[in-house]
Amino acid sequence: MRPRAVLPALASLAAAGSIPDGSPFNLMALRSASDVHFAPFNAALSSIFLHLPEQNATCDAESDGTATFYLEDGSLFLYGDDDDARQQLFADRQGKLGYTTGSQPGPRNGERVNFQLDDANDLDFNGAGFIACPNSIDGAWSVWVSAGVSNPGWNEDCLGISVRAIETDAPNSCVYTQ
Repeated sequence: MRPRAVLPALASLAAAGSIPDGSPFNLMALRSASDVHFAPFNAALSSIFLHLPEQNATCDAESDGTATFYLEDGSLFLYGDDDDARQQLFADRQGKLGYTTGSQPGPRNGERVNFQLDDANDLDFNGAGFIACPNSIDGAWSVWVSAGVSNPGWNEDCLGISVRAIETDAPNSCVYTQ
C-alpha cells in the first residue's frame, strides 16, 4: 500500500473516532522506517500475518489479499457471511494471535474477548499492543500480541507495531484457511 493513498485516509479516520461494533474494517501495521509500515493484515492457516503473498481464502469476490475484520462485544472476527463458519480471533498467554473456525474450541489458555479500538482506531488486546516477527511462512511476518516477551515463539528481530483499523465500505466475505 502506498503511503500517499493511506495518509489522507488515516487523517480522516483519526477525526472520525472509533469504528462502531459490527462495522467491517481492515487492519494495517504502523512502524516507521520498517518493512511492515502500512502493511495490511492477512489471515491464513489459523494465524495472522503481514506481507503474506497468498491467503488462499475462499471469498465472495476476488480477494486483494487483505483480511477484513469486525468487532462484536470485545471479540474480534474475520468478516464472513457464513455464521456456521464464523472465524474468531484469540490470543494465548504467550502472545500467539490466531483464529478458530465455527464451533472449534479456543486453545488452552487462549482468550477471545478484550479486543478494542481506541478513539484513533488503534487496536489493542486487553491494553496490550502487538509485535510483528519476520521469517514466517513464504517470507511473511507473523503477528503476535505483546505478552512481555520481545521475541515470542523463538522468533528473532521482532518489532513492536501499532495496529490501525480502517473502516471499509466494500467488505469481501471470506472463509480463511485453517
